[in-house]
Amino acid sequence: MANLAERAHENLLYIRSKMESASDFTAVPGYGLALIGLSALLASWLGARATQPEAWLAIWTAEGMAATFLGVISMMYKAKQSSVSLLARPARRFALGLAPPLFAGAALTAAAARAQDYSQVPAQWLLLYGAGVMTGGMFSVRPVPLMGMAFLIVGCAALFTPPAWQHVWMALGFGGLHLGFGLWIARNYGG
Repeated sequence: MANLAERAHENLLYIRSKMESASDFTAVPGYGLALIGLSALLASWLGARATQPEAWLAIWTAEGMAATFLGVISMMYKAKQSSVSLLARPARRFALGLAPPLFAGAALTAAAARAQDYSQVPAQWLLLYGAGVMTGGMFSVRPVPLMGMAFLIVGCAALFTPPAWQHVWMALGFGGLHLGFGLWIARNYGG
């Protein structure tokens, strides 16, 4: 009888792990993304008024830190409201898909700052963030990888336009895309 109970327990653990690995990461916070979009629009407005490239980079670095904070806090809130664990396999996959491109972006930004050449930073950020969102978003709801693809498109456009347009691409990408996709996710996927 004990053997039957052990096998049943093992089967339940197996089924649970398979269900967990097959499920989508649903704690992507739509309203949190919309807030990030609004803060990025503010950063774009401030960045357009910066007189030195170092000031522009400082504004956007602060925005990146603020966006990360907003994203984590809103994700924790949505996960709690949805009874989704941020330690479950889908959440870990999302994070592991997003983290390497963000790390690469930080390294390229440090290299750009060292060379004092910031002309490609907006395109690099948009492209790498898009790649991270797209790969991490493969384990999330449908709009997330689509948002990543949209960031890739905006990043490509930023590569082939004059550096003076960087404010437009940053506002469109980090502001507009976060705002639009955030509202889409909030409306259709519960906040």
